Amino acid sequence: MEAFKKIAAESPKDKSSKLYTEKDFKAFENILNKNNAIDKKPPVKNITGKVYEDPIFKPGGDKYMFIEFGNLMDLEINFTAQNLAKAIYDNKIKGIYETAPCFASMLIHYNPDEIKFNDLKNEMKSLIKSLGPTDDIEIDSRIFSFPTVYLDKWTKECIEDYSSKIAQKTPDPEFIVELNNLENTEQFVRVHSGTEYWVSALGFWPGLPFMMPLDPRCKLTAPKYNPPRTWTPKGAVGMGGSSTSIYPDRLPGGYQIFGIIPVPIWDTQKSFSVFEESICLFKPGDRVKFVPTSYEEFDHVSNKVKDKSYDYNIIEYQKFSVKNYKKWLTTIDKTKRF
Repeated sequence: MEAFKKIAAESPKDKSSKLYTEKDFKAFENILNKNNAIDKKPPVKNITGKVYEDPIFKPGGDKYMFIEFGNLMDLEINFTAQNLAKAIYDNKIKGIYETAPCFASMLIHYNPDEIKFNDLKNEMKSLIKSLGPTDDIEIDSRIFSFPTVYLDKWTKECIEDYSSKIAQKTPDPEFIVELNNLENTEQFVRVHSGTEYWVSALGFWPGLPFMMPLDPRCKLTAPKYNPPRTWTPKGAVGMGGSSTSIYPDRLPGGYQIFGIIPVPIWDTQKSFSVFEESICLFKPGDRVKFVPTSYEEFDHVSNKVKDKSYDYNIIEYQKFSVKNYKKWLTTIDKTKRF
């Protein structure tokens, strides 16, 4: 502040110049103090995630209800959210348009002219109590298998473009290897492709899935880009936190990217029969398997997609049993990587 006063006093004046007053100096000092206060942020507390004993109900605007089951990314919470979504549909609750289950929560779109927030809250509390233990949950679950080129040239080009124009960074696959104490990128590909991924939610862009690995031995974590990318190749496979996703189109993004699939996961033209009911391929409760493949196979599938002869590899007749899944978890050593 004193330095600013000295510069102001020594600056040459002309007839049109106005001298700074004490009021001006005071106002400038207030601005400096505010900026200093912003810089001195309190340390971030490390909060342990948990499942809430009772769900928390919050309004999300005048037509939405937000139900929070916990504050951590947990498969069992998501099983509960998806089971509640099914129960709402089966019971045809008055005034509800749609539900959107997420990792640890659910958003309900409702008509406030047909049902008020508190009445809906009471309906949801009653319905949640009637669901029973998560072990009893069985969810209709389709399985999709996608040929995937890992460590591909397209995501590599995108990462290099980001590094040259926005911010220098370690290439994404190597970054994930380092953070997760893996041996090399070959082990990373083996680990990431070694499990089915559970579609917990859709969001950010129509059809974009947020997925969790069902095999805990394949769980990996990585932070998002900061700042984010301005573009990402269509079909890119990436991860942020412990969530894996697929980019439905050429989009901005922040997930660490390391692979690509040749198959569309959303289609506004409904070019394939799988899009007859929705332009989005996935729905919560689906499972996805990434199958490492070559550039030759990638091109072969791409050509089939272009001439509309591609046949989606979907297993549709299965139910996902939480009880059987939990039983399987007891048979493996969760600490061992592939």
